[in-house]
Amino acid sequence: MAASSKEKRRETRVSVDLWIEAERDGELYYQRASNLSVGGAFFAQTIPLPLGTRVSLKFTLPTETVEVACQGEIVTAKEFGMGVAFVDLAAADRKRLEAIVEKLASLAVTRAAAPTAPRP
Repeated sequence: MAASSKEKRRETRVSVDLWIEAERDGELYYQRASNLSVGGAFFAQTIPLPLGTRVSLKFTLPTETVEVACQGEIVTAKEFGMGVAFVDLAAADRKRLEAIVEKLASLAVTRAAAPTAPRP
């Protein structure tokens, strides 16, 4: 039996609204990432590139000013979105990604566990 895409994911994924610069063959695109993990991102609302396509990526993590730059490879494609795996990610950038993903994941858990106020 084949594993679902959720089972294949090894890292925690968090919802974000993040713009990522993607360059391929001299053409520059700004892609909106709707979720992020240490291993990659999902670009929402875009026409997907073919699987295996390599792109150069640049982006700044929330609350940071230092840019992350790495290669990416398209690993999933849907009608209007695509998953990109980070390739050749520098160790320092990986640590920063781990920290922000962990922080955002814990905030999401805290929000989900918070009691809601009764409606009048």
